[in-house]
Amino acid sequence: MANNPTRDRVSPDRINTNPLRRPEWIKVKPPTGETYKNLHSLMRSKQLFTVCEEAMCPNMGECWGSGTATFLMLGDVCTRSCVFCDIKHGNPITIDWDEPARVAEAVRSMNLKHTVITSVNRDNRRDGGAPIFAMVINKIREIHPGCSIEVLIPDFKGSVEALKIVMDARPEILNHNVETVPSLFKSIQPQDNYEWAMMTLSNAKRLDPDVLTKSGLMVGIGETFEEVKEVMLDLRKWGVDILTIGQYLQPSKQHFPISRYYTMEEFAELKAFGLEIGFKWVESNPLVRSSYHASEQVRALSIVHRQLYGESQA
Repeated sequence: MANNPTRDRVSPDRINTNPLRRPEWIKVKPPTGETYKNLHSLMRSKQLFTVCEEAMCPNMGECWGSGTATFLMLGDVCTRSCVFCDIKHGNPITIDWDEPARVAEAVRSMNLKHTVITSVNRDNRRDGGAPIFAMVINKIREIHPGCSIEVLIPDFKGSVEALKIVMDARPEILNHNVETVPSLFKSIQPQDNYEWAMMTLSNAKRLDPDVLTKSGLMVGIGETFEEVKEVMLDLRKWGVDILTIGQYLQPSKQHFPISRYYTMEEFAELKAFGLEIGFKWVESNPLVRSSYHASEQVRALSIVHRQLYGESQA
């Protein structure tokens, strides 16, 4: 798929610039409650960022209300400028090497059973910031054993050397979101490359077959239904175990417009297709994001978690 030049650009007539009314089945509750307030205070006190806030995740109220969050490392400024994302982009500050210890302390303070660690892109570094992922995995296991760990990593421009740094730390789940279909790549994420996503996910499975691999797709951004299925087939060829599919929700009027809202029946069809072609787990729903139900995925599927903590932990 990645080598077909006819799929590198999207036709302008596939992008709907007219505002769409949000359907009744998409309802997002604002974050409230004492647990949410306490978690917000904890993040600020440790000078930490969460992708929940930075990317305006629609599940923030639900997840923070239950005391869980996805940590955003390597600062809050990304070197890439994806048009669907609300994270700031520009020239990031130097890496804070004490950040992994602060994240691990927050994980312990929250007494998490599962944590998701992600980061901005750091293309200003040859290793893409990969050592930070290894450091935080090792630190969490040192001070809060039993907590399963998912890392949602950048593509590191396809670098096997950078990826190996992360894989050697053996997270339970290695996640890299492909986000969209090849024909939309340069319109949606202009500095990204579909081939880098392929290299990241397929090499991760080759480096350690026991680590679960995962990827995610946004829909309703201009792709066709058949293109979504084609990417799903690609992901299976690359050995991906877990797939998440969610509706793209425009963070603001300045971001890429929503092309259409998928129906609940379409999400159900994509889930059924994903299970049919061999994914071990598929989350397909309008408000699904990459860390949705991640704890359940680990405890149902992870060989690494059982190796570390025994059958009773799985």
